[in-house]
Amino acid sequence: MYPTALTQLARANPFSAPLFSLQKVEEPKQTLHGQSARRLAAASATEGDSCEFGSQKYLVLCGFGGILSCGTTHTAVVPLDLVKCRIQVNPDKYKSIGNGFAVTVREDGMRGLAKGWAPTFIGYSMQGLCKFGFYEVFKIFYSDLMGEENTYLWRTSLYLAASASAEFFADIALAPMEACKVRIQTQPGYANTLRQCAPKMFAEEGLWAFYKGVVPLWMRQIPYTMMKFACFERTVELLYKFVVPKPRNECSKSEQLVVTFVAGYIAGVFCAIVSHPADSVVSVLNKESGSTAIGVLKKLGPRGVWKGLVARIIMIGTLTALQWFIYDSVKVYFRLPRPPPPEMPESLKKKLGLTE
Repeated sequence: MYPTALTQLARANPFSAPLFSLQKVEEPKQTLHGQSARRLAAASATEGDSCEFGSQKYLVLCGFGGILSCGTTHTAVVPLDLVKCRIQVNPDKYKSIGNGFAVTVREDGMRGLAKGWAPTFIGYSMQGLCKFGFYEVFKIFYSDLMGEENTYLWRTSLYLAASASAEFFADIALAPMEACKVRIQTQPGYANTLRQCAPKMFAEEGLWAFYKGVVPLWMRQIPYTMMKFACFERTVELLYKFVVPKPRNECSKSEQLVVTFVAGYIAGVFCAIVSHPADSVVSVLNKESGSTAIGVLKKLGPRGVWKGLVARIIMIGTLTALQWFIYDSVKVYFRLPRPPPPEMPESLKKKLGLTE
């Protein structure tokens, strides 16, 4: 079976292209619901699992795990996020992370560091629901379309496509609360709470005030999420292959969660770097009424878009590691299927002459 159009388009990414080609063979037709559907992991529940992989219960609980992982972690780092945003929009006043904390505490007290916590919790909980829940949905959907062998061969492309699709919808859910959060954090005196901010923004600019940042949000979050999921999935695979001294099925749940945390932190560092310029644009865009993404980009310049990168690496690295740890812990707690890193299908091994 030849790679599908989706995988052909994704060949350019640096992780994925296999170094060999396959001969076309006849395979049974695939359906999304029949027994011939192909997935990255087995669809049936193994012993000890509370549900089947890909079932409605599985997807709902994955969405719940996303709510917990994103909502709680982003809220926990609101002080660092507040300082990061202020460095981005007013670098002359907030010169560094330490200086930013000192100036904020001096002007607003310790309570000032918590500004924007409510829109952060609500917005990122909704984003987590869509990000992790839809990722599982799209990963299964695209895997069914590609078939078992192509799913293995082009698994990085699968992770990239599924995460990008999920994040598209996640950002629509996040945009209104992100706009409120940035306005509260970066415009002193504008509003101190979500209840004050949202009606005021609507009265001044209408519904557009909450969604004018959705395009730069896509520019920031889609590359971020693609890196977050693809890098995490491949890092886990490499850690078990080259670092962990025993197979995954011989590791305890605690040991597996440690691997999850390490892989999540590594992924988070790369996430912060690839998405930081767009994050700077979003921060300034939501602060200034009537501004546009192109106008903000010209104003910041090539160096200005990288202001606050160190703070964001610390924040996003820790966030991503904790998010994956919490998400995987939710799966462990509810006894959801947790497939091991993908292995080459037997049919593919035969085609490549790896088995007799």
